[in-house]
Amino acid sequence: MRRVTLFVNGTSKNGKVVAVYGTLSDLLSVASNKLGIKASSLYNGKGGLIDDIALIRDDDVLYVSEGDPFIGPQDEAKVRSDLHGAQTDWLTLNIGGRLFTTTRSTLVSKEPESMLAHMFREKDVWGNKQDEHGAYLIDRSPEYFEPILNYLRHGQLIINEGINIRGVLEEARFFGIEQLAEQLEAAIKVTGRGEGKYLACINVMLPLNELCSFSLQNSQPPEDHSPISRKELVRFLLATPTKSELRCQGLNFSGADLSRLDLRYINFKMANLSRCNLTHANLCCSNLERADLSGANLDGANLQGVKMLCSNAEGASLKGCNFEDPSGLKANLEGANLKGVDMEGSQMTGINLRVATLKNAKLKNCNLRGATLAGTDLENCDLSGCDLQEANLRGSNVKGAIFEEMLTPLHMSQSVR
Repeated sequence: MRRVTLFVNGTSKNGKVVAVYGTLSDLLSVASNKLGIKASSLYNGKGGLIDDIALIRDDDVLYVSEGDPFIGPQDEAKVRSDLHGAQTDWLTLNIGGRLFTTTRSTLVSKEPESMLAHMFREKDVWGNKQDEHGAYLIDRSPEYFEPILNYLRHGQLIINEGINIRGVLEEARFFGIEQLAEQLEAAIKVTGRGEGKYLACINVMLPLNELCSFSLQNSQPPEDHSPISRKELVRFLLATPTKSELRCQGLNFSGADLSRLDLRYINFKMANLSRCNLTHANLCCSNLERADLSGANLDGANLQGVKMLCSNAEGASLKGCNFEDPSGLKANLEGANLKGVDMEGSQMTGINLRVATLKNAKLKNCNLRGATLAGTDLENCDLSGCDLQEANLRGSNVKGAIFEEMLTPLHMSQSVR
């Protein structure tokens, strides 16, 4: 009587010793019962397919397959090792000139949707720049990054004395670590409204849900609210895949030169873009809801399908802008503050300016055909030479508005409630 040891294809654990008798079909039936699979093929240790029971010798080690090709146990171990190594290989980050060594798993596992996770999930996908020693270059503050890295390592926050908690919050927002940012905001709000104060957490580790019970010191180090520069934004634009959304919600770009950049589909919701130079920028389908665009220059910008609900663009310049999308997607500026804006010569077919404020605005020679201006404040607005055909002005305030040299006559039904 011959005996053989059976393993499931690709493994070397939980084998079964069985007696060999009858035909090859009988042995496959026994293997199915013993291993709990639907056995259809037998392989020897070198991957050879056994098609005759006479080829089996006493004490052979055989691998039972359900029809899939032979996988040696060493191959399975190598695959597992490669998969494990892909997430645990070590890498070094150069953050503002200071080196941090960590594993890829640390950067991608805790917050899988963060910017860091997207940057390092797959090797070289983002084309990250490296210094002469191979460390990945990231132009951020190292003292604020250190608590973030420790949080990614063990889920707890460590902030040494003298570190501004608001600086750590800004880094969390920048890297898109939403859960940490939300809890830091809550901690600041509950423990003194975060007026430039910092946590005294000298070598103490706290779960984030216990931060609110921590005492604050009265020192007031300078706040870190410096605007993000064009250089920083361009770096991340170049590193972001074209199909990925870049989240810039709530960030400070005040006074930055962002002219002629491709800023399509970016989320600028509640961002500070005051006094920015956005001339000839492509902001197609960007979200500028509640953003501060006061005093900004957007002359010649592409604003097709843009969302600017309740945004503040008081005193901004939008001359020659294009809001008209050939596909029919309409720009939405409902409730926006557009006091004193200069939109001369802009293409705004079908634009939604419902209940927006355009007091003292210049809209000369604009194409407003089919625009929604219901409830809009157009007091002292210059609409000379505009095309208002089929525009809805019901309930709008046109006191002192100038309607000279209109391309099409304005019918009373368009403006009477």
